[in-house]
This record gives sequence, structure tokens and C-alpha cells, in this order.
Amino acid sequence: EINSWVAKLTKIIKNPDEHTFFIGHSIGCQAIMRYLETLPSNTKSGGVIFVAPFFNLPYLETEEEKIIAKPWLETRIDTDKIKKFCDFVTIFSDNDPDVPLSDSELFKERLNAKVIVEHDKGHFSDDAGIVELPIVLEELLKMSD
Repeated sequence: EINSWVAKLTKIIKNPDEHTFFIGHSIGCQAIMRYLETLPSNTKSGGVIFVAPFFNLPYLETEEEKIIAKPWLETRIDTDKIKKFCDFVTIFSDNDPDVPLSDSELFKERLNAKVIVEHDKGHFSDDAGIVELPIVLEELLKMSD
């Protein structure tokens, strides 16, 4: 599963450069990190914004969720490599039912990420009533200055 996500990004993004920005949500953040990991060390990107990213998923309930998450959780990511490509911004919710807020510290430590914590946004999904997230555009505009 990871390989198909990375292959799709590789197909879509031909030559990432300082004008290339990545925005991901949840498992998409994992896919972006793994894509970045495949790039040459001298690659530069305009920046990355992650919404509800994770390194841990302690709240999984169903067996299906655990099976889907397992490779993403157990396959190491070379964060030392990818943090050199660009700046990272991470956006978490203080009541995400899937992603622990404590992961925000891991993103800060491993990727030198700026951490933003939004109040009462759940997993930033339709289920949580979130259909727009203006903070993403605000952070993207700051990055692109």
C-alpha cells in the first residue's frame, strides 16, 4: 500500500523544487514523507503543511483499521533526511479521535516542524463538520513569501 501511494506522487510530481508545496491530511502526510524520502538529498521544496499527521495511532478500534495502519506505523521514515528539504508546518486538533496531540512534539523534534493546535476540530473531516480550514491557506501564503 505504501508503495502505491509513493508511486502515485512520483508520477504526478515530476521535478519538485522550491516552488513545489505539499499539503497532506492524515495518512496522506505519511505518504508525502515517504515520497520525500525517495528524493535526492539536494532536493529543495517550497514547504510542507500537514493536517492531522501521525507517527502513532493508539486509538484504532477495528481490526481493519489496525491492518491498514500497520505498515505505515512500522516502516521507519528517515526524518533526518527529509527535514533538510524544506520547512514543515503541522496542524493538530486538541480533540482528534485518531491522532494523539502528543504526536505534535514528535513532529517538532523530528522535523523541526512548526506546530499549530486548533481547538475542537476533531480529525479535520466532514464527520467533525470541517469542510474548510483557512489556517492552511494562511500558512501556505506565509511559506510562499
